[in-house]
Order: sequence, then C-alpha cells, then structure tokens
Amino acid sequence: MGDVAGQATWTTRAEAIEDFARELADLRESVGRPSFRAMAGRSKVISHTTLHEAVHGNRLPSWATTVEFVKACGADPAAYRDRWEGAARSAGCLARAVVPSLPDPALPLVVEPLVVEPPVVEPLIGPAASPTTGRRRPRRAVTALAAAALLASAGGVAWSVAGHAETPAAAPPPVARDCPVRRANPPAAAPVHAGDRAAFVADVTLPDCSHVARGQRVDKVWRLKNAGSVPWAGYTLHRLDVPQGRDECQTIPDVPVPDTAPGGLVDVEVQVSVPPTAGFCLVRYKMVDGDGVVAFPGSRPVTFQLVVD
Repeated sequence: MGDVAGQATWTTRAEAIEDFARELADLRESVGRPSFRAMAGRSKVISHTTLHEAVHGNRLPSWATTVEFVKACGADPAAYRDRWEGAARSAGCLARAVVPSLPDPALPLVVEPLVVEPPVVEPLIGPAASPTTGRRRPRRAVTALAAAALLASAGGVAWSVAGHAETPAAAPPPVARDCPVRRANPPAAAPVHAGDRAAFVADVTLPDCSHVARGQRVDKVWRLKNAGSVPWAGYTLHRLDVPQGRDECQTIPDVPVPDTAPGGLVDVEVQVSVPPTAGFCLVRYKMVDGDGVVAFPGSRPVTFQLVVD
C-alpha cells in the first residue's frame, strides 16, 4: 500500500509540473510562438535558455521566471499567480508558496529543495485540458525519464536531464464534423496600448463552415471596429498557424489592416489558396501593432473555418 501511495504522490508531482509547463507553452502558442531569443530580448532580464526550460516540464520554473515568460508573451503575470502557487504546492516544492508582490519580478523567489524518494513510475495516460482549444488532449506519459528529471540529487536538489525532454502529444487536428470549432478565451491581459480595443463586427464573406471547392482561390473578408481611443496605424493580422502545410489553406502570413481611426469600421481581406485535397481549414490570426507586438493578448484570435469539398 505504501508503494502505491508513494507512486501516486510522485505522479501527482510530475503532472503538476507538466501541466504548468503546458499552460506556458499554450500561452506562447496563442501569441504566434515567438522564439525564445525574441522573448528574452523583450524581457531583458532573463536568458532564452531559462525561458526554453520553463516549457519542458522537467522542473517547475521559479515565480520570477514565470513572470518574465508571461510578460514576454504580452500577458498579465497576475493571471498566472494562483496557478503557479497551486503547481508549486502539488509538486511539493514548498509547503506554502511565498510570492513577491506584483509588480516586482526582479526579486528572486527562494524555493525549498524538492526532497522525494525515487519510486518506480509506470507510464500514465489520461486526459488533460487544453486552454487554447477547450478540448481534451492525451497527457504525455510520465516515464522513467520524466521521473529522473524530478529525482533529488545527493544534496536533495531537483535536477533535470538537459536535451532529453519529451515532446507532449499534440491534439488531433480538427475536422469538418467539428465545425465550428469553439476556442476558449486566453488568459485575461490588458491591451499593449492603454485605451486600445478591437471588436469583431461580421464575416463579410465565407462565414464559418462555408463549403469551398478544393484547389481554388477565395477571398476572406472580416469587418472589424476600432472600439478604443487609439488609432490603428501599421497594424496587421499575423497568422499563428505556421508553417503552412500543403494540405492546409495557404495565405500570406501578415495581412495588412488599413489605418483606422477610433470608432471606425474596417474591412480586412486575405486571399486564400484552398488545398487540392478535401478536408478542413482552421486558420488563426492575432492583431499586432506597427512594432510587431501582439496588440490584444487577452483576446481570442481572428479566425476562418472552411470545409473543403
């Protein structure tokens, strides 16, 4: 009975660390999957290798690292505070998370070493929620390698195996019968520019689940409103689903948004090359400002969904 309880505790710790790493990875994916070097450049206080390690699931990142990761994605660290504390408690990193008051991410967080006994861990398969799709995805197996990344060293400090992180299982791509695909809201975050706001008005052409013939070219048009007090100058819609495969709908990666004054309506058009095979296209864009920064990190992407016949 003791071995079973120990294994359950061990897998719970591993799951907590993996789940939090997945949350960070999904946040990065939702803003266009910027490189870790680009994120480090935005942070200016943390290295790209530390940011890269945060999504591997080998060990729980410190709160200071989490703050810089979230900020580099244009989101609000406060939205992740409770989640980080919960993961820290479940992972046994500390009995009670002590977190520096926001905003002061430069303060280091002192975390007690993880001290555990190394039980034998069997692969675990189970569902895990995806914050970006709202669907259930298979949880990656907690293998001996993942367990090794959590084992305490002789001094009792958790360590990781560099270069041997497992790749999480990808959710199956949506198909026509899933249409329309419902997407969960990303974590709440303020717009990059105070007072800026965008509102979706209508699909002028090709509403979701429209049927299109394979191999043709069609024009997708959205109508958006500048609902804030900040003029849009040099804004674009940046495609998140890159690289584009041959069996996917092809578009230019950055769709210009005509300059729009506060209160104005604007039609944004992109030409779509439909794939030569029947299937389903779900394409997502995020609006970015003239500097290439995601303007509305707390908003859902602008999308189109087409059934290819």
